[in-house]
Amino acid sequence: MAALLPLPLYSISQKTQLRTTNNHRISAQSRDTVCTIDPVSRVEYTPGVLDHVFLNLFRSKMVQEVGWDSEKLGYDGLIDVANRLMLARTNSETKDAAVRILRSLFPPMLLELYKMLIAPIAQGKLAAVIVARVTALSCQWLMGTCTVNNVDLPDGSSLPSGVFVERCKYLEESKCVGICVNTCKLPTQEFFMDHMGVPLLMEPNFKDYSCQFKFGVSPPEEDSTLKEPCLEICPNATRRRTAATSILEMKCPKA
Repeated sequence: MAALLPLPLYSISQKTQLRTTNNHRISAQSRDTVCTIDPVSRVEYTPGVLDHVFLNLFRSKMVQEVGWDSEKLGYDGLIDVANRLMLARTNSETKDAAVRILRSLFPPMLLELYKMLIAPIAQGKLAAVIVARVTALSCQWLMGTCTVNNVDLPDGSSLPSGVFVERCKYLEESKCVGICVNTCKLPTQEFFMDHMGVPLLMEPNFKDYSCQFKFGVSPPEEDSTLKEPCLEICPNATRRRTAATSILEMKCPKA
C-alpha cells in the first residue's frame, strides 16, 4: 500500500539518495517489457531514523480501520494486520478500507488543494512528476529501494513520472497476490486518481517482486494482474492447494 507520507523532516533521515535513471524506461503501450536489474549495482535501502515513525503511523491507521492489532513487532506485525484487513471482507470492501487508510494519512484539505491547484497544471504532468519523486523518497521503508524513471505516456511524450521498485518488501513479506492487489495496487491507483487527480498504473511483477509505478498513465480496462494465480509460497493458499487440480490454474480467490 504505497502512501505519500509527510516529508518535512524526512530528508534529514534519508540514507539512500534518490536516483533518477533511464535504465528502467517502460512503455505505457507494452505490458510485456521486462525490466532488467544489474545485481551488482542494486542498492539496498538503509532505513533512516524516522522510518520507524512512519511505520508505526501507517500501522496505527491500519489498526484503527481493522479494529485489531498483531502481537508481532515491526514489519511482521504490519503484514499480520494487512492479512486481517482482508478477512470477512469482499475485494471491493478491502479496497475501500485501504483507500480510507491512505486518506487518513493526510491533513483534511491537502488532498483537495493538490487536486484543485496542482493536478490541472501542464495537463497533469507536473503533478505526476511531483508525486513520483515524493513516492520514491517517502515509501522506501515500505517497499524497499526505489528509483525514479521515465515512462511513455499515452500522448506519446516521455516523462520522469515513474517509480521502479527493485524488489517490493510488502509483496515479498506478505507472499500473497491478494494482499498486493487489494490492499496496495487497486486502492493506491484509486487514491491517486480520485483524491489527488493523478492517474496511476501499477504493474507488480510476481516473479521477481519488482513493481513499476506509472504516474500519468491510467489503468487498462482489463488488467492481467487481476488474473494472476496464487504464489507457490503464499501462506493463504497453502490450505487450498490440496483441492486444486493445478496451482498454475488456481486464480487467487482474493485477487
